[in-house]
Amino acid sequence: MRTLRSYVALGALGLALAGCATAGPNYTPPEQAVANTLAAQGAFDSGDGAAFAQAELPDHWWRLYEDPRLDALIEEALEANADLRAAEENVLRADGVVREQAGEYGFGTELSGNVQQERNYSLRSANTNLPGVLTGTFGLSVTYPLDLHGKIKRGIEASLADRQAREAARDTVRTTVAAATARAYANVCASNYQIATVKKVVKLQEETLDATKRLQKGGRGTSFDVSRAQTAIDASRANLPQLYARRKGALYLLATLLGKAPADYPRDVETCASLPQLSRPLPIGDGAALIRRRPDIREAERTIAADTARIGVVTADLYPSISLAGGIMAFNQAKNLPKQESLSFGLGPLLSWSWPYQSQVRARIDQANAQVRGDIARFDATVLEALRSAETSLDEYARGRERAAALGKAADSAGVSAAQANKLFRFGRADFLSLLTAQRELASAEVSHAAAEAALVDNQIAVFLALGGGWQKEASKEAAAAKAAADVSQAPRNSEAN
Repeated sequence: MRTLRSYVALGALGLALAGCATAGPNYTPPEQAVANTLAAQGAFDSGDGAAFAQAELPDHWWRLYEDPRLDALIEEALEANADLRAAEENVLRADGVVREQAGEYGFGTELSGNVQQERNYSLRSANTNLPGVLTGTFGLSVTYPLDLHGKIKRGIEASLADRQAREAARDTVRTTVAAATARAYANVCASNYQIATVKKVVKLQEETLDATKRLQKGGRGTSFDVSRAQTAIDASRANLPQLYARRKGALYLLATLLGKAPADYPRDVETCASLPQLSRPLPIGDGAALIRRRPDIREAERTIAADTARIGVVTADLYPSISLAGGIMAFNQAKNLPKQESLSFGLGPLLSWSWPYQSQVRARIDQANAQVRGDIARFDATVLEALRSAETSLDEYARGRERAAALGKAADSAGVSAAQANKLFRFGRADFLSLLTAQRELASAEVSHAAAEAALVDNQIAVFLALGGGWQKEASKEAAAAKAAADVSQAPRNSEAN
């Protein structure tokens, strides 16, 4: 029987050594992915207008506004934002997993010991002076894995790719936080800009009301004219509460993004009244640059890499797992422990193999392959959504520029008409209804133009968000550092396997 077991063990060992190759496929980026098509990598369909430049988006895109206050707010948010801190901790947790996996390469040790006092009461009844017997057991075992089929190696690859995916997820949060901070700041400025516009309109309408009252006293006006002038003022003032609420909401959001309580919003921002302006065409690059830059695309690609490595982890279970093991055991009465007859030694391989019942392993392999195919589909979906988002935001920005320019012309024309109507009314050559109509058109045009200018800044920030924010350089450095650390961890094992 012992001979049969020896043959089985030797046969399994020979099979394991004969099949010494890293289990599972080596990862390569999916060649048939949407990201590799010419349509995805080419110039944007909506990016050929005068508003855009075919230049690479800078990493710190908010500096294009040349607004030191905005720069300071975004830098503070990137340091203090709670969501970003949580994302950073996810990266650190992934670091720990990488180190844990790398630690599979190395010696495992176990130390055990036991000491007990034994007394035989039947003997003690005959001779109460018999002492008890003190016995002890001590052992030390050492194991070292022979990663013949690369299960540990694939586990390290998976954990490293997972870490890189967590880095990309963190960069997505960074991009979102930067854009949200810029948008909240712009909304405060836009609200104040619109408030100032409404107040300017109200002031003009109040001047008309005063003139109407004077004309009424002189017999040229009526109380009906006065009431209609007052109605126009009240209608314009009704826009102010909503704008005040929008400004306060933007300030509260800004405080939250900065990691502060809403009431602790930055007071110096509250008075911002000029919209952030770009002094140059918006740099957008092309589809290939977007695919390289967007962190959510990078996260999806790294997820494919991680799950591809996990195919190797489960595939390795088809083969025997072998470790070198050695141990020493001491068992005897305590006074005899140092003697040679109380010691035993052992050295040899440890083999573990779930054979021939491997249906569960093969089922797990099928699951892992299906997971990778699903990852590739999600990668394509992420790329397509990124391209759609970029094209949509570019088109909306271009159309927003056209709308703001048209409304600016309309506001200028309405201003001229209102001035002419006011002059004609004062000289009695136009009735009050004509004046009121001209001023109503002016008020509507001014308010609409201010809203369009505010929306245009929002569209700009939407473009920057869709383009991805340019975080890939920092992420690549961190990923390279993590991979270098993992390579160092597995270098001794690889050299031995070779």
